[in-house]
Amino acid sequence: MELLLWRHAEAVDGAVGHPDQERRLTARGEKQARHIAGWLRQHYQKQLRILVSPAVRCQQTAHTLALPFDIEARLGTSATAEDLLDAANWPNGKGSRDGGVLLIGHQPTLGRLAALLLSGREADWSFKKGALWWFSSRSRERESQAVLKAMLSPELF
Repeated sequence: MELLLWRHAEAVDGAVGHPDQERRLTARGEKQARHIAGWLRQHYQKQLRILVSPAVRCQQTAHTLALPFDIEARLGTSATAEDLLDAANWPNGKGSRDGGVLLIGHQPTLGRLAALLLSGREADWSFKKGALWWFSSRSRERESQAVLKAMLSPELF
């Protein structure tokens, strides 16, 4: 199974009295999302189950892929790394028919999940806005391991 983590692209700053869930992408954020989506469409050729935070900025990021996605409350701004693993059914899930699962969510949870997958414990790792981390699971000596296949930052485009 493959697990892809994508942090929403750059969004407008929060304003007093304006709900965080309704923050939208900036023009720069829209461009970041389009670049990563284009790379992902070109390099990920399998079926992909896409789960997205209820936040507008995450849904806008997902829309750039032009693929169906499900809004998943467990990926919201107060999610934990365990919530994300549970939503993705990692590492036991099959993703989408021999494919994978793409989670579009928030920091610091995505950074904590990346740390957990690679080091075995949560830590506050930096996960840039608009970045994509691609993991694959494998079994070695009856132990499930996560392997980082790719990490992309929108600044590369």
